[in-house]
Parts: sequence; C-alpha cells; structure tokens
Amino acid sequence: MKNLRLVISLGLALGLAGCSASQEPPTPAPDPAAVEKAEQEEARVDGVRAEINRLADGYDYDAAIKLAKKDSAEQLNQMASGLEEEKGQVSAWEEPNNIPHLFFHSLIVDPGRAFDEGSSSQGYADYMVTQKEFAAILDELYARDYVLVNPEDFASLDGQGQMEYRDIMLPQGKKPVVLSIDDLSYYEYMEGDGFASKLVLDKDGKVRNEYVDAEGKTQVGAFDVTTMVDDFIAEHPDFTYRDARGLIAMTGYNGAFGYRTSASQYPQSKTLEADQKKAAEIAEAMKNSGWVFASHSWGHIATGTVSMDRLKRDTKLWKAEVEPIVGKTGHYIYPFGSDIARIQRYAGERYQFFKDQGFGYFYGVDGTTRTWMQQGDEYQRQMRINVDGLQFAKELRGDRPVLGSFVKVEDVIDPARE
Repeated sequence: MKNLRLVISLGLALGLAGCSASQEPPTPAPDPAAVEKAEQEEARVDGVRAEINRLADGYDYDAAIKLAKKDSAEQLNQMASGLEEEKGQVSAWEEPNNIPHLFFHSLIVDPGRAFDEGSSSQGYADYMVTQKEFAAILDELYARDYVLVNPEDFASLDGQGQMEYRDIMLPQGKKPVVLSIDDLSYYEYMEGDGFASKLVLDKDGKVRNEYVDAEGKTQVGAFDVTTMVDDFIAEHPDFTYRDARGLIAMTGYNGAFGYRTSASQYPQSKTLEADQKKAAEIAEAMKNSGWVFASHSWGHIATGTVSMDRLKRDTKLWKAEVEPIVGKTGHYIYPFGSDIARIQRYAGERYQFFKDQGFGYFYGVDGTTRTWMQQGDEYQRQMRINVDGLQFAKELRGDRPVLGSFVKVEDVIDPARE
C-alpha cells in the first residue's frame, strides 16, 4: 500500500509538473509611465482633432489643413484629404459690396419689469428686443443659412493703404451678415428694469452675464446678445466665418460692461481701478473669442451735427477712458445713426479728423433698405438695420419692410409686447 501511495504521489507530481510546463508565462504588469504617456497622446490627438474640426466648421480650411498635415499623428494627417475636398466646394461670395448688417441693444430678460409703464418702458419697447425674441432671431438666421462675418474679412487696406474688398469663401447657399450691439455698458438707468447688470468672467475665464431677478437672486449665465451668440456658436460652429462674432459699440460716460470705469464721472469711486482692471480683462477675453470693439463716442453724441470742438473733446475722452480698456480700434459706429455725410463720399473736416484718429470703418443706420455699402479710397462704410420694437412695428404695418429675408416678424415677436 505504501508503495502504491508513492507511485500515485509521483504520478501526481509529474502530472502537475507537466501542466505547469504547458502554461503561458505570467504577463508583466503594464508600465504606469507608458500607460500615462499613451493616455496623454490620445488626449492630445483628440484636442487637435477638435481644433481641426472647429476651423473647418468655421470655413478656415487652409488653417485646418495645415494643422492636420503638420501633426505627428497619422490619423490626423489622414484628415487632410477630406478637408481638401471640402475646401474645393466653397467659392467667393459674389457680392462683397452687398452684405447686410443687423444691430441690437441690450436684451430685455424680464419683460414684466421692462414694460411696467415706468418712465423708461416706452424706450425699452421701442429700442430693445427681448431675450426670447433674440433667441428666435438667431434660430431663424441660422435656418436661413446666414453666417456671421467680420467687416475686416471682406474689406481691408492693401499694401498701398487703399481699401479693397476681400473674398469671403463660403459653401453654396451660405450668406454673410454682420451683427453689432450698441451700448454694452449696462447704464445706470437700466438698473432694476429686467436687464443683465454686468459682464463677468466665470471660473474657466468665459465671459458671462450677471443678472439679478425680480426676487433679488443673482444668476450668472447668458442673458444678453454677446453671451447668447457665444453659446449659439458653441452649438452651431458653422454660424461663424473664421471666428467672427460681431461689433460692440462702446460709450464711456457710464463705464464699460456694468463697471463704472470713467475717472471723469466717478472720481471718488473707491473701486475705480479694480473696475477698470476687471473691464479690461473682460474685453481681452471677448477679443480673443472673436468680438471686435468700436467707438460709439464717449458721451453718445450726435457726431454728424455737434460742433467740432465738442467732437474733439468727446473723442479725447473716449481715447483716455475707453480705449485703455477695449484697445485701439478702426471702427466707428455713429450714435443715433448721426453720420457725417448723406450718401456722398466722405470728405471734409470731420472725415479728416476721424481718419487722423485711426478710424477707417464707419456705420450708420438705415432701416429702409436691406443693405447699403460704400467704399472710399481709405474707408469702408456700411448702413445697419435696427432690429427693435420700432422696426417690428414698421414691418407689421408694411412700411418699407426689410427684415423679411432674415426673419418673419410675426414668428419672432414676443407676446409680452402686447
């Protein structure tokens, strides 16, 4: 029996040895450093791919192709051929001197407070649109294949300092439009009337609005034109041509973006320097995202009719108090649409003054024609359509309607106006 157990034990031992010899050697543990490096590369490639797609969605195919070709990742290099094909399907906009321009003021967030029959309620009804109306307008513009463009993309100075039209390269059916917003200052008279109160930067450095509701609760989000456009483009990147957003017409007498930054108007303010610093940070973030600033005069003056002395004093204030915040600009948006000429070409003392101050792009107001543009040797001029309660009323009664190619007023008008 003992010998039998010994034989069995030897058999088991040999059998186990045979099984052990046939097994695969254990897989070595992955190198944590190698895993981390692979994950970092995957994240990098994903980020570059997203940027390539963003550039292509915004019709900047040359930049997208260059980025794809120069990358070390083969999968990104392979995107270039598809991008080349897309690029081949775009063509120059045939009418660079026929580009419309729509403009807005700050949006009414709470119509109940804005239209409360207070001293400013009629002005709000006449010159503003509600947040609900603006959201509908953005949807309609996008549905009709409009694309936001920057005036400097379709007109700029050549090597000899002469203004000339540039090609806007868009797919078949897409149409360019310029957008602007006047008076992004959140004036003191608007406080408590249902508008956003200021612009702020969130924890990620994104520009947002601060809004105080009727119950006094402060909210941070998209409550005005610029922030709503930013969010809309994030969802619809093909709504912008090469990151264009729009023009922002700035005055200075009540400060900028809801901050009381005017040293001449608030000399005793203990927060003046802090307000100026914060406003400058906001302006920089907006420029980085594609917004362009324009002078709207410092005191919102009628630039076409005031005395030259008044115009010079006002411009000096704008240069001293607003330019340090928003930076230099070549764009001038006339307050009240008070142009320095009618339809004749620019000449004379006022034009020479503006030219000497560095302005080369000028914008008036004409709500009776879909588009009007004029190019001089050294300037570009464009009329804007006011999108507001007055224009809505004019359109509804059939008085030289011009908004029909952009929106159907009956579909976008807010019932709160009634």
